[in-house]
Amino acid sequence: MIVSPQILRVAIALAIGIACAGCSKEAPGTWQGYVEGEFVYLASSQAGQLTLLSVSRGQTVANNAPLFTLEAQNETEAVAQAREQLHAARSQLADLNTGKRPPEVDVTEAQLVQAQADAARAATQYQRDELQLRAGGIAQSQLDDSRATALSTAAHVRELKSQVSVAHLPGRIEQIRAQSAQVEAAQAALAQAQWKLDQKSLRAPHGGLVFDTMYRSGEWVPAGSPVVRMLPPANVKVRFFVPQAVVGSLAPGRHVLIHCDGCAAEVPAVLSFISDQAEYTPPVIYSNESRAKLVFMVEARPQVADAPKLRPGQPVVVRLQ
Repeated sequence: MIVSPQILRVAIALAIGIACAGCSKEAPGTWQGYVEGEFVYLASSQAGQLTLLSVSRGQTVANNAPLFTLEAQNETEAVAQAREQLHAARSQLADLNTGKRPPEVDVTEAQLVQAQADAARAATQYQRDELQLRAGGIAQSQLDDSRATALSTAAHVRELKSQVSVAHLPGRIEQIRAQSAQVEAAQAALAQAQWKLDQKSLRAPHGGLVFDTMYRSGEWVPAGSPVVRMLPPANVKVRFFVPQAVVGSLAPGRHVLIHCDGCAAEVPAVLSFISDQAEYTPPVIYSNESRAKLVFMVEARPQVADAPKLRPGQPVVVRLQ
């Protein structure tokens, strides 16, 4: 059978009232209550075998203290792969931005020098053949061959000059943009792989008490399954019930004193919540005569430094200051 939180709170209030039935009558402005903790369940978003549990139940840890570690060989290798892919993408982008390598440019320039020499020789031979044709020393066909050779070598010179100019240029704009996108994608892949690796080793988001541990070293932990249950000091509160005749005089921020068995002194606290829903201590039919049995739930929070003095489930007495 599922019990609603409201019925559970009423049952706890009844239990406290029954337990204190033989006690002396409460002084005005004091009410019975109990300590409650808002637990923090710490889990990894990734599944894996629990290889190291760095804390134990009942231990108090500081902020950012290591809690547990899951096996992470696959994630470690994924990070290494993503890092190498990013390095390769960056190298390709740098290559596109710098054009050809200097040795490749030197080869083209050397070919240009040779072509210029050939063109100069062909132009000189063409001039000689023109003179020889006028003197009747050669045939027209030989002059035509000289002219073709001169034109061909000159064109080759122009071609090599263009190649040298292109060799000094970076890659085309669209190629550079495409490669820049590849670099950004590789960076995102590395960040994702690193995040998954970081999820295999959790640290305390804040200091507090390790209330319980759910797994032992060597066990398989499903994704999202809590391994450590913590209770930060700021999450300790006291819950108690006041009559409807009193609730109107209370407001969040009012100071109260908490008395508990074994406490050396009363613990100061501040009201943090006052319920707007009425509850009955016994199951009775509402009437004007039964209003004295109508109660409202109130919560108070002690200072962070005083919170370790209180334990969840501990009965207390709350008194207004």
